[in-house]
Amino acid sequence: MAFLGSNVTSEVGLRLLLCPLGTNIVTRAACCSVGIVLPVYSTFKAIERNEENEQQKWLTYWAAYGSFTLVEAFSDKFLSWFPYYYHFKFAFLVWLQLPSTEGAKQIYKNHLRPFLLKHQARVDQLMGFGGAEMARFISMHQEEFQFVRTMFMKIRGSANPKVRDATEPAESRRLHTIEGQTRMISNPESESDHDDF
Repeated sequence: MAFLGSNVTSEVGLRLLLCPLGTNIVTRAACCSVGIVLPVYSTFKAIERNEENEQQKWLTYWAAYGSFTLVEAFSDKFLSWFPYYYHFKFAFLVWLQLPSTEGAKQIYKNHLRPFLLKHQARVDQLMGFGGAEMARFISMHQEEFQFVRTMFMKIRGSANPKVRDATEPAESRRLHTIEGQTRMISNPESESDHDDF
C-alpha cells in the first residue's frame, strides 16, 4: 500500500515540474507578483520620493485592488474552476496598473467612488459599529489575549537553540559555550567551590 502512495506522490510531483501551467502555480505566482509585489515597491518609491501624482495613482490602485479582492474572496472558489481564470486575473491586474489604460482610475471613478458616495453614511455607521464592537471584544477578553501572549513568549523562548544561536552575536555564543562546558565538567561536589567567586 505504501508503494501505491509513493507512486501517486511521484506522479503529482512530476506533473508539477513538467507541466506547471496546468496546475496554475505559475499564473498564481505571476498574479501575486504583479498584483502585490510590484505595487508595494512602487508605492514605497512614491512615498519616499514624495511624488503626489504617483501617490494618488497607487492609492487609487490599492482601492481598486482591495475592492477586487473583496469580491474575489466570495467568488474565487466558484470562478477558479473556469479555464484560464488566473490568466484573466493576471491580465486584469496588469490592466489596472498600465499607465496607458489607467484601469484602476477607471474602476475608481466609474464604479467605486459613486458606490461609496451613495452609501457613505451607511458604511461610516457600519465601520463605527464594527470598531466599537472590536474594542469591546478586546477589552472583555484582555486576560485571554494576555494568556496567549505569555504562552507565545514561552514557546518562543524555548525554541530550538540553533535558531536562538543564529540570532545571537558570535561573542556571546562563545561565552555561553565556555560556561556550559565549565558546568558540565565540574562535579556537583565542587560547585560550592565556584560559589566563592
